[in-house]
This record gives sequence, structure tokens and C-alpha cells, in this order.
Amino acid sequence: RVEKLFCSLNKVQVLKNINLVLNRKEFVSLVGPNGSGKTTLGKVSTGIIKPDSGNIFIDGKDISSLSLSEIGRKIGYLFQNPDRQIFAPTVYEDLSFALKYKRTPTDIIEKRVNEVLDMFELKHLKDASIYRLSQGEKQRLAIGGILLNDPQYLILDEPTTGLDPKRKNDLSRILKSLIEHVGILLISHDKSFVLEHSHRIVELRDGSIIDDKKN
Repeated sequence: RVEKLFCSLNKVQVLKNINLVLNRKEFVSLVGPNGSGKTTLGKVSTGIIKPDSGNIFIDGKDISSLSLSEIGRKIGYLFQNPDRQIFAPTVYEDLSFALKYKRTPTDIIEKRVNEVLDMFELKHLKDASIYRLSQGEKQRLAIGGILLNDPQYLILDEPTTGLDPKRKNDLSRILKSLIEHVGILLISHDKSFVLEHSHRIVELRDGSIIDDKKN
């Protein structure tokens, strides 16, 4: 839940009086022209950017009282450029990093990482350098890494950018399976993808919500 949110960047007001509720098992798309504040709203919702005023609640808790790691266990955020969140030398090391950090037993790490490799059709790239991956493979790797944190909600910022039709279909299949367990906020200009998946479509213009309708 986002209530009465205002946010400015470089002294320019980007978001104005935003009120929005997002639910688990609901697919919401955030649309609007470039510069309307879509990415800013996504980042504010995860604590990456601090608002000037207003409140953001996750399961009834104000995120101002939560650390970024605590927020990250609830909300997974996919950046427009997946290179920003892929940093280990190989695919397997990248997926297993967070689990190792949490001191997860080795056998459970192996099981869960292999499940994600299968889900995202990355098993043949298990030991591959991340520098050899295509854009679509990086997108799938980044989403897989997010899911290993067991978030309740996903925010995906332009995930179809640079994907060919096959990889877009692959992403579509994965998201349709995930919506049974998590909530999804899709930030996108891809009208056909938005219409195919959305339960609701929220439109931003000039930093304000001008429409919030069922699809």
C-alpha cells in the first residue's frame, strides 16, 4: 500500500499524491509515457529511493522501519538493465550467492538452484560466464536470483526490452506460473504484453495516477 506519496529528484517533483494498493496473486501493469514517474514509483516502493513525504506499507508495516534487506525478502525488484544485479563470475555462483550468504545448507542450495535453472531453461549454462549470456538469458538469471529470496511480490521494470519473440514467450510462461504465488507489478511500454497478463492497468501521467482499471 502506498499512501499520499510525494517524491522529487533533482528538485523536480516526480510523483504527486500517489495512492495505490497492490495485492498478492494479482498482476498489475504500470503504464504511461517516458518521464511519467513509473520507474521512480517502483524504486520508491522498495526503499531504493526515499520519498519526500507519504507512507509505504508492506503487510501493514511502514517500510521506513525496515532495512533494505528486510524489504528485499518481501519484494523482488528487476532493474531495466539486469547487469546491475548480476555480479558473480558464473550463472551457478550468481544464483547461489544469496543462499550461501544466509548460510543455507549445501544440499538445499544445490536443490533450489537446480530448480531455478530448470524453470528458466539455464541448466546448460550452469557453469557459463555471465559475460557470455544474451540479454534474454540475463533477464531470466536476474529473475531467478530474485525468486530464490522467496519474495511475496515482484516489481519488473521493462522486462521484455531486447527480447526476441521466443524469449518473450518464455518470460510470459514463467510469469503466468508465478502469479499463482506472488503479486507482480509490471512497468512496461509493451502494450500487447500488458494486455495479455494484467488483472489491472494503472496509468501514470506527470507523476500522478490518472487511471486504475481492471483489464
